[in-house]
Amino acid sequence: MNAEFFDAIAMIEKEKGIPRTYMHEKIVQALTAAFKRDNQGVSDNVFVELDDDRKEVRMYQQKYVVEDVENPVFEMTVAQAREISPGADVGDTVNIEIPTKNFGRIAAQTAKGVIIQGIREAERGMVYEEYSSREHEVLSAQVLRSDPRTGTLMVEITSGGETREASIPSGEQIRDEVLEAGDRIKVYVIEVRRTHRGPQMVLSRTHPGLVKRLFELEVPEIHDETIEIRSIAREAGQRTKIAVWSKDENVDPVGACIGVQRSRIDAVTSELGSEKIDLIKYSEDPAEFIAKALAPADVIGVEEVDPRSCRVIVPDDQLSLAIGKEGQNARLAAKLTGFRIDIKPESRSAATSAKE
Repeated sequence: MNAEFFDAIAMIEKEKGIPRTYMHEKIVQALTAAFKRDNQGVSDNVFVELDDDRKEVRMYQQKYVVEDVENPVFEMTVAQAREISPGADVGDTVNIEIPTKNFGRIAAQTAKGVIIQGIREAERGMVYEEYSSREHEVLSAQVLRSDPRTGTLMVEITSGGETREASIPSGEQIRDEVLEAGDRIKVYVIEVRRTHRGPQMVLSRTHPGLVKRLFELEVPEIHDETIEIRSIAREAGQRTKIAVWSKDENVDPVGACIGVQRSRIDAVTSELGSEKIDLIKYSEDPAEFIAKALAPADVIGVEEVDPRSCRVIVPDDQLSLAIGKEGQNARLAAKLTGFRIDIKPESRSAATSAKE
């Protein structure tokens, strides 16, 4: 345990970013474990001191001074104590230095193993902290390969100038999207999990948060919070409806998100495989908001049925447009507004009113 030992710790701190205080804790654990390995019965009366200034490591076994020794692991006589500390007396504690060079081969291997494990844990912890700070963010990724058995897509993530391999489960991939090795895509980090193999990132191409973050990147007014995205309803790869609202009455939230010659919205859709995106101006008036959410269909009226349900009347020739293919337009409008929407054609509504 000489200067080279402390120099190695300093190098680990510099190259791997692992604080020396953390390494000191692991070394104390390692030396204590090594000593206990060679000395059966030794418990918590062993401690280690590391002196960075002097570059010295010292280990001590603490014993109580007693008249009659019953447990030599924890106790010593007055005569034995005074050989170490001349003024020692009954009731005192004496620290006995343990020469670390006397450790056996197996004990030394134990110490080395604990230190190596400590470095691995620290590295994993640092990676976890780095990537957990990126939860709910968008990262750049390069496609590596696809697992033909599970459909999992393996990608290489770029973050902070470093790359790391991650995966996108089949359920988080855009249906019918064809990606080849080498393709560059944007992915949304749902969460970062701790596993025995290190941090595992849960990535998605289908999460509504991906669309939200992409608009934040493309639209400065969203980034500076002049425009807010109030809600999103998405069926990945097909269609997304987004409700936007502006704090500044002079800023059109829909126009700002579309951009000059559709530059902003096209930049987002190009990242999503040309997924169709409907931008809707949010309104505090539920009826107005619901009517706009059913665009591109025209709406004649919105009648409240109960606090979370409504009936929407549309022209007869707009019924199929309001409902959408396989009910998609109505379904997304309901998700966007949080209302259950019952769409009726004008003729049926008029007939019902006449009967009443």
